[in-house]
Amino acid sequence: MTLNGYKLKCDFSVGEAIGQIIIWILLSLITFGLALFILPYYFLKAPMNRSTLIDPVGNTVGKVNVEVSFGDIIGHALLWLLLSIITLGLAYFVYWPSVVKRLLNAATIRPL
Repeated sequence: MTLNGYKLKCDFSVGEAIGQIIIWILLSLITFGLALFILPYYFLKAPMNRSTLIDPVGNTVGKVNVEVSFGDIIGHALLWLLLSIITLGLAYFVYWPSVVKRLLNAATIRPL
C-alpha cells in the first residue's frame, strides 16, 4: 500500500521469526499455556517495530514504533483469558484481531 508514494518496508527476518517461535513454545510449556495470552502482543509487535517508512525516491524517512506497556498487556490479556474460559476457548480467536487493533492504534512513525 502506498500513500503519496510512501511505503512501509519490513526487515523482520525468517531467523528472527523462528527464534520467537522457539522462545514462545518454551514459555507456553513452562507456564502451562498461559503465555499464549501474552504471545500475540510480542509476536505481532516485533515485525511492526522492524518496519520503516520509505519515501517515493527510496530513502528511509521514518521508523514505525509500537509501545504498549506491560501493565496494559496484562490487563487486556487477563480479560480475554476469562472470556476464553467462559466461551471454552472460542474468544481466543477474537482476541488476536483485538490485539492487532490495539497495536495499530499504538503505532507511531518517528522521523530518522
